[in-house]
Amino acid sequence: MRQLSESLYLHRDTCNVYVIRNGREAVLADFGDGSVLDALAAIGVDRVTDVLMTHHHRDQGQGLPRAAAAGARIWVPEAEQDLFARVDRHWQARELANNYNNREDRFSLLEPVPVAGLLRDYRTQRFGGRTFTVVPTPGHTTGSVSLLAEVDGRRVAFTGDLIYAPGKVWSLAATQWSYNGGEGIPGTILSLLDLKERRPERMLPGHGEPMDSPAAAIDLTVERLAALRTLRRQNPRLFLLRDEPYLAVTPHLLFNRTSMANSYVLRSESGKGLVIDFGYDFMFGAGAGADRASRRPWLYTIRALKEKYGVSAVDVVIPTHYHDDHVAGINLLRAVEGARLWCPESFAEILERPERQDLPCLWYDPIPVTGGCHWGSPSAGRSTP
Repeated sequence: MRQLSESLYLHRDTCNVYVIRNGREAVLADFGDGSVLDALAAIGVDRVTDVLMTHHHRDQGQGLPRAAAAGARIWVPEAEQDLFARVDRHWQARELANNYNNREDRFSLLEPVPVAGLLRDYRTQRFGGRTFTVVPTPGHTTGSVSLLAEVDGRRVAFTGDLIYAPGKVWSLAATQWSYNGGEGIPGTILSLLDLKERRPERMLPGHGEPMDSPAAAIDLTVERLAALRTLRRQNPRLFLLRDEPYLAVTPHLLFNRTSMANSYVLRSESGKGLVIDFGYDFMFGAGAGADRASRRPWLYTIRALKEKYGVSAVDVVIPTHYHDDHVAGINLLRAVEGARLWCPESFAEILERPERQDLPCLWYDPIPVTGGCHWGSPSAGRSTP
């Protein structure tokens, strides 16, 4: 057990396990093989209240049954929830014959563990008397998160396996999400640049040494990954699209140049925005498979929408139809930006009750409709705009 600051410790086993002490209790970032539990008494900790997982790989969490047995609450990235709570179904469904899926979900846990709750993207949650912000950082896996918190007066980022050291990642193989793709390479670049803008003072990786000059470490890593991306002839417009993600079709109509399916923003004179379709924002490459952990919506261009294009708030989102590439990010827009969902009456029930449907391309979770945008009589409980 190595002390990094007054309340922060690092325990090494199959990964770095970070101990954030709160009196005689502690919160852990990642868990490794569980040997951390045997070392806590030496620093005066009697009980682990919560374990916060950055991603699903076995080196980060193979000891989680010990955490559950000790009464710790286990919190996991929302996108990867099935690879913790229902990983037995994953092993039953994963391809064996004629397999072209090289995602490293085969490095998942061997048995399910009880999940107390989800680490939801962009949300803040309190653990051990501290506030943690969940930042989506796909790259090492599709569903990876980093956790930002202030510990002992410093803004620290628990980054999992997003970065290993200045200019280095823990595994290039993990960035291969399809048969011959390197989708995680541009994903890592985008995630690192987003993390840099959040100004952590210290980065705490899942492997390697803590980094006290995060900006320099990120810049070198992005430079090297960008060179690799160029050699692979992938995502040639990545930095261009990051700088200018929207095209002004008219003074009030913006076209999202980064989304998988076309997405538009209608900007009012007051600055409020109405979004038409919102599936996979800044789509840099899709992972193989169709399980929940293979798909990752995020709100990557929303900051630019506000800072560069004069949109003060995302007020309403209207989908043109129910396919996931047009609706996957709507729940995020609702929860994070407070957007209302207006939906054609003809497919409102499909969004709200996907488990009752036998249709292709449905999102994994219900998408509640908060208003009606339809032709004909309004449904009960919905109002016309």
